[in-house]
Amino acid sequence: MTRLSPSVFKIPTDKLRCGYYTDRYFLRTRDVLIRDHREIRVAYQFFPREDSVVCGLDEAIAILKTCSGMYQDLHRAELLYQKLRETQWNFQDASLQQDEEKILEWSEKRTHVREQLNRLWVNGWKDLSVYARYDGDRVKKNEPVLGIVGDPKLFVHLETPLLGVIARPTATATAVDEVVRAARGKQILFFSARFDHYWVQTTDGYSALKAGAFAVSTDANADYWGLESIGTIPHILIGSYEGDTGEAFLAFDHHTDPSVNRVALVDWDNDCIGTTRKVIERIILAQDPTVRSLTPSLFKKLAPKVIGPGKGKLWGVRLDTSGQLRDKSVRAKDGYGVCPELVRKARREFDRWGCRRLKIVVSGGFDAERIRRFERLRSPVDAYGVGSTLLRKRVDVTADIVEYNGKPCAKVGRTKGNWSKLERVK
Repeated sequence: MTRLSPSVFKIPTDKLRCGYYTDRYFLRTRDVLIRDHREIRVAYQFFPREDSVVCGLDEAIAILKTCSGMYQDLHRAELLYQKLRETQWNFQDASLQQDEEKILEWSEKRTHVREQLNRLWVNGWKDLSVYARYDGDRVKKNEPVLGIVGDPKLFVHLETPLLGVIARPTATATAVDEVVRAARGKQILFFSARFDHYWVQTTDGYSALKAGAFAVSTDANADYWGLESIGTIPHILIGSYEGDTGEAFLAFDHHTDPSVNRVALVDWDNDCIGTTRKVIERIILAQDPTVRSLTPSLFKKLAPKVIGPGKGKLWGVRLDTSGQLRDKSVRAKDGYGVCPELVRKARREFDRWGCRRLKIVVSGGFDAERIRRFERLRSPVDAYGVGSTLLRKRVDVTADIVEYNGKPCAKVGRTKGNWSKLERVK
């Protein structure tokens, strides 16, 4: 297996080397070890606190490759780093003001300070031995996923960000893995971008795809993979056409890349089946001006011809009924939101129209348990769109010294785990 290149992650090396993202006590530990001229070699292991699908290891390795080491002169490095931050602030201010002269001036100053800071840096990667599992591996509680052997002065300042870049994506991957398994082979669409800060979209999307998600919704989600995000019609587009889903669909179809499969959002009028029929009718009428009206028999004859992938076709519909509403077709008193009855009735009607190829995508509050319920009932769903529930999972990751100069050394209750599944990082 191959690992992602460090260049993929756009690592803020200056900030990581200087401890901007690090708990203060790790920085003080580094300073003590350096000033006390402490020369030791330890084994340090990272492990999750529960069974997980581990992710973020490639990024952790990239951070170690580029940011393990030390500055030759800590005091001068701290002064230069503060100066670098000041030049960065001034550069950003000039950019906001669109002052080209100032932008060039502060860009040049920033580059000069960064060069000075980099000249003080001594990279420590070559003096470390690093062992790791692979992103996407299933691991057990307390099973080592990353091991570092070397002088702690070279990497202790990285512990906080290392734990974070493993913990967050591991939690996301573990949550996605759970819904993927619940869906029994049906597609999972990762729709979580809107529920967290945009800075974490890239690592979340990478983790989701590693865990088996079929697609993601933003380019940032897809960045590490070099893929393209997907997108159905949102409510705002329908609202921009006075709530006319058919008109919105025709505009979307006309102006969107032909390679994109068209999926209509059909819950605007709380009548998913009726709205789907109207969309299909609008497509037929738009493509054949000779058709003045659609009798039931003519609709049944022509509808199957506009179902499928690509431009001028309806690939699927997305049911996204609010959890506070019952769709017009639903009779069950507890059938709020997207429920099995709605999906079953929609599939029955679509098939009756001859539209057996029309896909059904469901979204709105889905989690693993709800997906399992739909699958137990054999609901004819083709894909599940899952959002905020995938970001509620938390997986704690911990790191400990387990050896000191080649001998066992760990706090009570901790021991060196089985490193046999860890692979030496070249």
